[in-house]
Amino acid sequence: MKKAIVIGATSGIGNELTKLLISNNYKIGISGRRLNKLKELKNTAPNQVFTSCFDCTTSNNSAKIDELVNLLGGLDLLIFNSGIGELNDTLDIKIELETNKLNVLAFTEVINWSVNYFLKQQKGHFVCISSIAGLRGSKVAPAYNASKAYQINYLEGIRQKIKQTPFPIHITDIRPGFVNTKMAKGEGLFWVASKKKAAQQIFTAINKKRNISYITKRWFIIALLLKNLPNFIYTKL
Repeated sequence: MKKAIVIGATSGIGNELTKLLISNNYKIGISGRRLNKLKELKNTAPNQVFTSCFDCTTSNNSAKIDELVNLLGGLDLLIFNSGIGELNDTLDIKIELETNKLNVLAFTEVINWSVNYFLKQQKGHFVCISSIAGLRGSKVAPAYNASKAYQINYLEGIRQKIKQTPFPIHITDIRPGFVNTKMAKGEGLFWVASKKKAAQQIFTAINKKRNISYITKRWFIIALLLKNLPNFIYTKL
């Protein structure tokens, strides 16, 4: 039985991914800040699911993950789904710092723990739910887009590092567009995917060990447009 950890499993994509992993016979460690939501998932498969209630921004993430790995008896896959993003037209510094605390600092701690663990056991798979937002800056959510850009570039750097080893270690960057979760904010939303559809496509990308995957697939078109749109046009949007 494969062993996985989902960081940020209490709602949204992480919750749906956990359900998929359960149905595919994974032994799973799940984390989140809401104990009641973790218990709900555990009750669906008591013998497969192990819980740890903690906040990535205040806890010793490495120690908490160690505890889950001990409960699971090993680890094959770690999914970092925890994230925050708020619209911030007024540049409220509290929002910016809270965003970076989770999307940058906690993410960095978790991926470093994961890579070192997988290097030691000479195999493994790290998955991060980043965002298509990381491709360009944003006037309404500066820290969110910038923090997702950090994740995208950090993942690329780690993937490059891993390629220098002979080990089957995989780094997957999942870049969703709009998904019907609390993270989808603002006006003019389009191509909004259901959580279930997004999770299914992510699970396929994980199984195929993709380096990068846009969710849903059509968002690859938007990614190309964003990457190639000249700065003098983008800054006027």
